[in-house]
Amino acid sequence: MIWEFIGAIVVAIGAGGVAHLIGRLVGERMPAWSVPAGAGLGMIGFVIYMEYTWAGRIIEQLPPEVTVASRNESTAWFRPWTYVWPFTNRMIVVDHRQDRRNPEHPHLLMTSVVLFGRWEPVRPVPVVFDCAEGRRADLRAGVEIAEDGRLEGATWLRLPPDDPLLRAACARMG
Repeated sequence: MIWEFIGAIVVAIGAGGVAHLIGRLVGERMPAWSVPAGAGLGMIGFVIYMEYTWAGRIIEQLPPEVTVASRNESTAWFRPWTYVWPFTNRMIVVDHRQDRRNPEHPHLLMTSVVLFGRWEPVRPVPVVFDCAEGRRADLRAGVEIAEDGRLEGATWLRLPPDDPLLRAACARMG
């Protein structure tokens, strides 16, 4: 976040400098407000660029074993352009590097679901998917794995068959 702030300041200084240079080249016929307006437009443009490229930059850094399950697109009244071109502000990914299976229960998949949010810390959540029954249980306090591999104390959530998180998690199940 601090680097984006510093980047916005640098872009503002650069854009203001370009406006000043243009004013000097045209013989000072530019209005006095052109330099601060150029700086402001440069900063706004930089912030918009960073908002729209955030998800792509995150996805590029993910290893191939990580699957993007869903992306949340956002609009806001104070960003009127988002009604035409919404931007991604949250993503949910399945980290298949964390996949664990028990031969006694081959339809169960324990893995890590990772929640990404713009301006938010990354939050991994351990989850068990029942790919045969189409449900999921978060591994929270009080949930234990019995010796035979069953979950005890878990709250199962039934998911629709087309749920993107269920499909992303269970896609690798053979």
